[in-house]
This record gives sequence, C-alpha cells and structure tokens, in this order.
Amino acid sequence: MTSAEAASAQGVGQTGGLTVGYAAMLEQFSPAEAVALTALAEEHGFSGCMAGDHFAPWVPQQGQAASVWPVLTAVGERTRGDFGTGVVAPGWRWHPAVVAQASATLAAMYPGRHWLGVGAGEALNEHVVAPYWPEGGERSARMFEAVELMTKLFDASLAGKDVKFAGTYYRHETTRLWTMPEQRPQVLVATAGPLNARRAGRLADGLITVGAPLEKIAGLFERFDDGAREAGKDPASMPKVLQLHLSWAPTDEEALANAMHEWPNGGMKFPKADIRSPHDFAAMARLVREEDFEGRMVISSDPDVHRAAIQAHVDLGFDRVYLHNVGRNQREWVEVFGREVLPALHR
Repeated sequence: MTSAEAASAQGVGQTGGLTVGYAAMLEQFSPAEAVALTALAEEHGFSGCMAGDHFAPWVPQQGQAASVWPVLTAVGERTRGDFGTGVVAPGWRWHPAVVAQASATLAAMYPGRHWLGVGAGEALNEHVVAPYWPEGGERSARMFEAVELMTKLFDASLAGKDVKFAGTYYRHETTRLWTMPEQRPQVLVATAGPLNARRAGRLADGLITVGAPLEKIAGLFERFDDGAREAGKDPASMPKVLQLHLSWAPTDEEALANAMHEWPNGGMKFPKADIRSPHDFAAMARLVREEDFEGRMVISSDPDVHRAAIQAHVDLGFDRVYLHNVGRNQREWVEVFGREVLPALHR
C-alpha cells in the first residue's frame, strides 16, 4: 500500500472530526507545481486543498497568479480530499451566476468534495475589470447579494426549476444550471469582521477566516453563531474554516527570511483591499519588520511551536484548517509537518 492509500484508509488528515489541509498558493507556485504539491501533501497526511482566485500576486517576487478553476479540476483528479476556493470574489471578474456554474460543475465531477468559498474581493485582483472600486460597505453588500443569487440558483436548479434574480447590484434572466451535483456545494463566506460574520451566519453555510489573535476569532464565532440562530440554523453544524499562514524552516533565521521575502504582506497590519498593484505592495514591504508578524504569523524552526499555535486555533472550534508555509521549502515542510505535527493535532 502506498503512503497515499494508507493515509486514505486512515482518514487522511482527519483526527476526531478535524481536517488539516494544504493551502495551495497560486500567487507563489505555477499551477502544475501547486497541483503536485497538493498531491504530495496528501501523501504525507494532509487532506484537502484551499486555493485562492488571484489575478496578481501580492508582491512581484511571488511571481504567479493562475486561474483557480482549472487548478482545482487538476487537484480533483490527483487527490481524494476536499477542495475549494479560498476565496473567489463573485461580481467583478466573474458574474455570480458564472461562479455558481463553475462551482456546480466541480461538485458534479467530484461528488461530496467541492465547496465554494467567497469573499468581498481586493482591488489587487478585481480593479482590472471593475469600472470603479467602491468602499468596503458596498463591497460587502455586493458579496452577500451574490451569495443570495448563487444560493437561489443552486436550489432552483436542484429542483429542476428556472429562477430569475433582480437585486441591487446583480441581475440574471430566467434560467437554471443544467449541470448540477446531487447536493449543491456549501457556500462559505470569508470575513475577519464582526458585522460580516453575523451576516455570514444568516446567509451562508459556513465561515472562513485567517489566523488572528484568539480573542478576535472568538468574537467572530460569537457573531457568526448569533446570525445562524437568527436564521433558524444550528451553528454547531456549520463549517468553521481557517487558513493559517506560517513560516517554518530548519533554522529560525531561514524562517524569518522566508517570511520577510516571500510573504511580507503577512506583516502588514493595515487594510489591503484598496491597494491595486504588486509593485505598491513591494514598496510597502520595505517598511515591514520582524516584530510586525507578531500575533499574525508563527515564525519558528520548532515544529512543536507551530503545533501548539495550530492546536490553539482548533480549540476555539475550527473543524477544517488549511496550512500555508510561506517559504519555497514546501516539500521539506510537508514531510516534517506530516511526521511531527499533524498526528498530534486533535479536536
């Protein structure tokens, strides 16, 4: 039995209801390499893949920005775990109905494996086609209207019915999705703010967020749960998903150098949604210092330090965690974490 088969037989990356997956950074790696790394991660005990829909990398040295849809299709062919967009912004480069069609197609091809993660978007990716770039409140309103449209389209299509939608921001004419899975994809909303967390609880199927101080995440969960109950849903049954950036290398000095060079955006404490160019991010990156990563990213050569940080997030209530090591040392990191970190994590 191969290592992948053995992991699958044991429940890949799963311990007591916890799934630990691989965050494939399409900003850093070519699409073929990202798919290969996801498959390698599964062989070493990870399960599942999260990949974002970027039109540009954060900083030029990251160097890539592949379309997420063909990459996820290849991931579906090469692996056995779940996979989803972490995240796609419906309504700018993609009309929400087109996002729904792409997601439904993946879910039909790979039953029970695909989920749809959505966000409000960043100018870095969306300004290339946006006629203008609105303030944050309107971006959030557009995102939730897109969630409403996509959910109605999924549900009507499953029932074999056409649906028409006319909202404040989006319209689509009477139609359905003709290719549908037996169950529609879960729609998960990414947010780091309490107001959107409450709305996500009401309107979405689950929550995505990123690593942050634990008290902040606890507050997000409280608001998300409140919103779910307002909509008559059980928050305990709704996925809470974490994307966690970290920097591991054989020495602390290498881990810090990787963070500073490859992922300086992780040390930028200000909102980033209005910055349009990787070159602007690169200029800002020159101001990032080691202390700016504190509370935002664990940088260490000690796998147990990372294990403790991941476990602390899991203890808050996350049931799915997707890990991103910011360095180029992916293969070495996957092997070390598969051997020394994943087996010790639990819910």
